[in-house]
Amino acid sequence: MNEYKPESSVDQIDKLPDQYRKANNEPALRLGKVWDGILRVGLGELAIKSGTALTFFVLLVLVVWVMGTYYLPEQAVNRPVVAQAAAINTETTPNVPPVKPVFTGSGGIYGIPRRSDIHTVIADKPRYDVIPYTVEVGDTIFGISEKFNLSPETILWGNQYILGDDPHRLSPGQVLNILPVNGVYYDWHAGDGLNGVADYFGVTPDDIINFKGNRLSAETIGDYMAPNIEVGTWLIIPNGTREFVSWSAPRITRDDPAVAKIMGAGSCGEIYDGPIGTGSFLWPAVERYLSGFDWSPETNHFGIDVAGDFGHGIFASDAGVVVYAGWNDWGYGNVIVIDHGNGWQTLYAHLDSLSVGCGANVYGGQVLGLMGSTGNSSGPHLHFEMRSDTYGKVNPWNFLN
Repeated sequence: MNEYKPESSVDQIDKLPDQYRKANNEPALRLGKVWDGILRVGLGELAIKSGTALTFFVLLVLVVWVMGTYYLPEQAVNRPVVAQAAAINTETTPNVPPVKPVFTGSGGIYGIPRRSDIHTVIADKPRYDVIPYTVEVGDTIFGISEKFNLSPETILWGNQYILGDDPHRLSPGQVLNILPVNGVYYDWHAGDGLNGVADYFGVTPDDIINFKGNRLSAETIGDYMAPNIEVGTWLIIPNGTREFVSWSAPRITRDDPAVAKIMGAGSCGEIYDGPIGTGSFLWPAVERYLSGFDWSPETNHFGIDVAGDFGHGIFASDAGVVVYAGWNDWGYGNVIVIDHGNGWQTLYAHLDSLSVGCGANVYGGQVLGLMGSTGNSSGPHLHFEMRSDTYGKVNPWNFLN
């Protein structure tokens, strides 16, 4: 019995009538015959991969040809001539002259493109004169100094007769002197010598003479010991510095409380004895945040202004003896100063009323009086200071518990 074998598609194509093959696209039928033959020998997968790679290569060549024909020539035309000249003028062709920009008849330019900028930056002109500034509500020494790009010290040193080196005296409506540079504003006195004034403020006589705002000259000054400067002339001392005038209580000990008699009526005149502090300092008020100035030696504020309200208690920070109790003439209002007997002193200012007097023995946490707003104060708060015989005036934040 003969085995049945189905005819392949190729055999079937060969047996088709000529008229049918022509009507049904004989080339396509032949291509199918070839493909069937490739499958018979097992090369179908290889043929597919090869065909895909060939198609990709043809497309790639086509893309490169299109780019080279239509896009790259346009880029080359618009390329700045200066860049072409830089490419030519290299070490390999050192004698090739630079190519100048080429102007076209229509006003265009192939060369350095010029970009218009309608914004013009004008540098600040240096200022040499003192200008006035009227203090506004909410102003502070720091805020004013930042506004005019000056140091806080310069604001105080330029207005000693107005502020008295006391930032608490700043108030709306005051007209301050704003110096053109950091330094000191000095009122020339009879008998002043240029060398002495310059040395006091840490500068040279030439620094004062050469500053344009002072309108001085070496030719007209004459003798530096007795210069031709009119009494009452205000001079700018550029980059000058000086010590602040202290308006807080001096170091007052229980052995010599009378040293504070220049501070006001609260001075105590006798020698006292009493408890010694522990060296551990308690927070002196009810609230634990600030309502005014922080510790800032640059504004002559050697304390912290603790927030609170009228009637809040003020507490002794540590044990000791009261060596000042009463009014202070330097803007602190009602003040208490405690000597702790171990080299430490604490000060409590702007109190509304006092609960202790001179010579009283006090202990940490004891009520000294009530919070107020006496003296140079814009509202109820406690101005609190600490002083050490070893460290001087210290930042209370570093020692309070």
